[in-house]
Amino acid sequence: MKTELIIRSNSSDIDFALLKDGKLTALNKETNGNKFSVGDIFLAKIGKVLSGLNASFVNVGYEKDGFLHYQDLGAQLLSLNKFIKGISTGKIKDYTLNNFQLENDIDKNGSIVDALKTGQNSLVQIVKEPISTKGPRMSSELSIAGRYMVLVPFSDRVSVSQKITDLEEKERLKRLVKSIKPKGFGVIIRTVAVNKKVAELDRDIQNSLERWVAMCKKVKSVNTQQTPVKVLSELNRASSILRDLFNDSFTNIVTNDEVLFLEIKEYLQEIAPEKESIVNLYESTVPIFEKFGIERQIKTSFGRTVSMSKGAYLVIEHTEALHVIDVNSGNRSNKALSQADTALEVNLISASEVARQLQLRDMGGIIVVDFIDMHTAEHRQKLYDHLKAEMAFDRTKHKILPPSKFGLIQITRQRVRPEMVIKTQEPNPSGSGEVEAPIVILDTINAELDKLIILKDHKKIVLNVHPFIAAYLKKGIPSIQQRWFIKYKKWIKILPRDAYQYLKFDFIDDKGELIK
Repeated sequence: MKTELIIRSNSSDIDFALLKDGKLTALNKETNGNKFSVGDIFLAKIGKVLSGLNASFVNVGYEKDGFLHYQDLGAQLLSLNKFIKGISTGKIKDYTLNNFQLENDIDKNGSIVDALKTGQNSLVQIVKEPISTKGPRMSSELSIAGRYMVLVPFSDRVSVSQKITDLEEKERLKRLVKSIKPKGFGVIIRTVAVNKKVAELDRDIQNSLERWVAMCKKVKSVNTQQTPVKVLSELNRASSILRDLFNDSFTNIVTNDEVLFLEIKEYLQEIAPEKESIVNLYESTVPIFEKFGIERQIKTSFGRTVSMSKGAYLVIEHTEALHVIDVNSGNRSNKALSQADTALEVNLISASEVARQLQLRDMGGIIVVDFIDMHTAEHRQKLYDHLKAEMAFDRTKHKILPPSKFGLIQITRQRVRPEMVIKTQEPNPSGSGEVEAPIVILDTINAELDKLIILKDHKKIVLNVHPFIAAYLKKGIPSIQQRWFIKYKKWIKILPRDAYQYLKFDFIDDKGELIK
């Protein structure tokens, strides 16, 4: 698998596109005005404490107060509050926790009223960004994520990612980390730590420890009357993506911003110096997303309807309560397969696209997928296993239930930031209202050709289309028409029709009759 990261920067925001084998699998946006990202730590002021909800509102500077539930306080809340007080008063000067005496854990079934008081200052971390009308979700159980480790202050526990299945490797990592772990800190070992040497692990821990000390120094400098104040920022989006996703499959990182180019090179020097050469600065006048075919993929991937190979397509609907995805086979037919096998084939193609769409749009909450009915238990199990395998690459916490009696598969996916929504519809060039982006017409024509030639084996096909579209299909060397010849071993004749509306097209067979 070949992975590429394409970064487009402009004055207001930065867009990140992740491509796997040329296919867009993730799209992120970092806005300059976004001051509330997952992982940011604030010295915040506790607002109203609600015993009925067993939670408190927290003022972090957002227009809506953050929400802090008792279960998110963390067992070591008393130690955290004692530490903050010690820093503020100047009694604690060693921020490494080497000599810090931990307090007892709070009661896990206790009341928020006993733990927090209105008006007090406390360190909190964003675990869920503001979405819709809700403020950010907060936690007092702080963590500082590194490349291989997550540092957890006021803990002594060493845990290993569940995705690491090799028991020997688990034990090796645990043993190594216990020998280098700083006193007063727990460690969560991430999946990417597999087969890493102790020197790399130690360097990662020290980097996270330096960030913790820098945060403590900032807390010391803050006037308690000035709260809320952000005391630790998550890495910029480019660095955090590389920190979480970077592996040997990355072959290209391209950005059109020189400052970002230098930052990424510097970060790669830290985590993977041998890969520094894959970072490139894009300087062409052609827009970067257009050059790498990303704009076209955005237009085809973010609409209500998503086309797939062999004529199948998805219909994606969003409601307040959940997301609904409907799988349709289209009007395809394959004489080589039985009806049951055709249903399974379409469902497997759709499962791969569903997994991609969930990551691409960052859809969270409850997702219900209505697959084509399958009447054999073997086929249902095959679909379930395939979907789980495709979703295994999704870093967001999720759970998939087996197909129900009605052929529905239910998925829950953690929602930590707003869903990526991109409007793909454009004003109708042939009349009133809106239509899918005209650029998508090429994908529709390609899908129809696949169906007519590969599945239905039509010998001679003539494409009737608007003159502008005809000119586009014949333009360049090789033109799209010539590429069709290479692919299908058939020459597709293109006839411009002045009477056709802009997005209208028809296929005519060798008898001159319309193919429906």
